[in-house]
Amino acid sequence: MKKSELKKVLKPLIKECIKEVMFEDGTLSSIIAEVMRGTAAAQAQPIVESRQPTRPVSRLETDEEAKSRLDAKRKKLMSSMAKGAYNGVNLFEGTTAAPTQSDTQSHGALSGIAPNDPGIDITALMNKTTAIWQKMNEKE
Repeated sequence: MKKSELKKVLKPLIKECIKEVMFEDGTLSSIIAEVMRGTAAAQAQPIVESRQPTRPVSRLETDEEAKSRLDAKRKKLMSSMAKGAYNGVNLFEGTTAAPTQSDTQSHGALSGIAPNDPGIDITALMNKTTAIWQKMNEKE
């Protein structure tokens, strides 16, 4: 007997056996009942989100108010850090942070240039490009 012939004979028999076990013996209903019990247990305990009480904001802060508040905070921190150290002189006043260096040496056109470097102003050159192109066309 060939495999395909055996398949034709066995497939309907197996299908009928599975239906009999699932429906007549009650296996399907017990599976459904078990699943529903699992979902009901999960639904019985609701997830509750706990939030921290937020401070009510009566009005928005202006930029000047925010700056003055930060300056006051900075002065308070500076005075509490080292009273009398360096005769009250801020050693880091007017300085900027050094550029960070990566572990691997970067290679690129601007690898040695600081990110805040303004570069060269080329607006005057860009304003004259039309005249330059017209002159180049006249030569041809």
